[in-house]
Amino acid sequence: MTTAGGSNKTGEVTQLDRVTIRFAGDSGDGMQLTGTQFTKTAALFGNDVSTLPDFPAEIRAPAGSLPGVSGFQISFSSDDIHTPGDRPDVLVAMNPAALKVNLGDLVPGGGIIVNTDAFNEINLKKAGYAADPLHDGSLKGYNLFEIPMSTLVVGACEGLGLSSKQVELTKNFFALGVMFWLYERSMEGTERWIAEKFAGKEGIAEANRRALRAGYAFGETTEIFHTHYRVPPAHLPPGTYRNITGNEATALGFVVASKLAERDLFLASYPITPASDILHQLSSYKHLGVKTVQSEDEIAAIGAAVGAAYGGALGMTTTSGPGMALKAEMLGLAVMVELPLVVVDVQRAGPSTGMPTKTEQGDLLMSMFGRNSDSPIPVIAPATPAECFDMAIEAWRIALKHMTPVVYLSDAFLATGAEPWLIPQIADIPSIAVKNAPAAGPDAPKFRPYARDPETLARPWAVPGTPGLEHRIGGLEKLDELGTVSYDPDNHHRMMLLRAEKVARIARDIPKTEVYGDERGDLLILGWGSTYGSIRSAVERLRTRGKRVAHAHLRYVNPLPEDLGEILSRYERVLMPELNLGQLRMLVRSKYLVDAVGFNLVRGKPFQIGEIEAKAESLLGESVEGSK
Repeated sequence: MTTAGGSNKTGEVTQLDRVTIRFAGDSGDGMQLTGTQFTKTAALFGNDVSTLPDFPAEIRAPAGSLPGVSGFQISFSSDDIHTPGDRPDVLVAMNPAALKVNLGDLVPGGGIIVNTDAFNEINLKKAGYAADPLHDGSLKGYNLFEIPMSTLVVGACEGLGLSSKQVELTKNFFALGVMFWLYERSMEGTERWIAEKFAGKEGIAEANRRALRAGYAFGETTEIFHTHYRVPPAHLPPGTYRNITGNEATALGFVVASKLAERDLFLASYPITPASDILHQLSSYKHLGVKTVQSEDEIAAIGAAVGAAYGGALGMTTTSGPGMALKAEMLGLAVMVELPLVVVDVQRAGPSTGMPTKTEQGDLLMSMFGRNSDSPIPVIAPATPAECFDMAIEAWRIALKHMTPVVYLSDAFLATGAEPWLIPQIADIPSIAVKNAPAAGPDAPKFRPYARDPETLARPWAVPGTPGLEHRIGGLEKLDELGTVSYDPDNHHRMMLLRAEKVARIARDIPKTEVYGDERGDLLILGWGSTYGSIRSAVERLRTRGKRVAHAHLRYVNPLPEDLGEILSRYERVLMPELNLGQLRMLVRSKYLVDAVGFNLVRGKPFQIGEIEAKAESLLGESVEGSK
């Protein structure tokens, strides 16, 4: 941390490399909106950003209660970052419940900005406080800034003729204005957003503008802040960037995939948290040949998607864990008839309904084995929000080339988290188009729907209505090549082997596994999915202290990469952090007979960098002791 020379009327300016802020309040206080606007402004400024929205699981938790607290954490930096930060440096708490739920995560000596108007007897009681924490000395280890936000927005909105409730709802923009001043951020982008969002509602728009400007002016003129902070832009690769969430990137990836495949995209989905945003976004792309259906249930959704695939479109469906369980039988049908299909599972904490707004990696084994009989399916998993775009295209490339359903495993952390995305040049992305089986004349040999490509073992895509391609479909076992119903035991065995081998051969068609760090060493940390950022950051820290550690991250979970076994053999120990009880570790240990050590936390939250760092240190210490 360095301090810029000189002072001005607003006090000292302190330059920082990275800051992590958490906005917290009632679910109706607009914390997600506030955090999103700060994120967009930081990204536009040129910082690298990473976010972690935290939604309450209860739809209508009582106002001011602990279950109703909503949070949004953003980390912004002048360097390349991979996570939204372990612990916030600053907590903006709009009420006592928000303070109580989040205080334990704040760094020692961190800043607390509170709306003092909310710290009344009723709200303190709802939050379980026996005494007012602002005055009982319990916050003496922090930098506390008390601001009567509700009172100040009343003054700012005077004369607009709005109800007291309408005025109260603008206090989040007051808090945002304070933070914009504190970290030298422009209000212009948010003011443009206000004008667009509240077009035709000039009173509401003006109230929010006034609240935002009042917060900024408060920061500029008050004497409670003696310092404000500067986080310079990051040195990112040149190009055009936009801030993007994982769900947004996934939806855009599927739209681009449809263009690269030269086929219409059809999505049938039943709304479920946290996958619904993909349906919402894709529904706005009708002009691009995207067709969406909000189905009556999960089974109907995948049934419609299978039908669309049979008809020659890119048929897909989106869901989360409970929906995956319901889709199992129809997914087995797609395996049997060997149609290209993409099923998106945005994982959340379970089992059953579980914790709908929290993250987990608990659906891996279900995705691989959660159907009757041996019914292998390729499974891929993006590692970052921006990478969801590329892996959405990759899901369709695999599905089309190998004529197979594909499971795309995202999770709530990736889906709702955001980061800068370097917008690619579409001309640089290769085509993924495949041809339909051609029409056959009356004198042509009988069509063989299960004749296979010698390299991929994919069968031809026979679109209904094509002359000469009549064939049998359905869930009964098919005769090899001819596709008629068969109960022959040897044929069944042969078809089972063919379907398994077809998926296994996909390993020939995926990139080599990248290893960050020492090519050989004391410890390899192996991960998949959204644990990427925490693992990479922990390995970076360990390497700066001279530790012989490396990081490998899997995007292809089934089949596993061909080079993985050789990579594992180069390290003394293997550590596998997962947000489950060891699902990938079970697969890796059984396939490679490697004594991988699991680090498993299933709390509905992402790993902190420090947790993985400490676990790695303990294993490295054991290795040193064992070598003596």
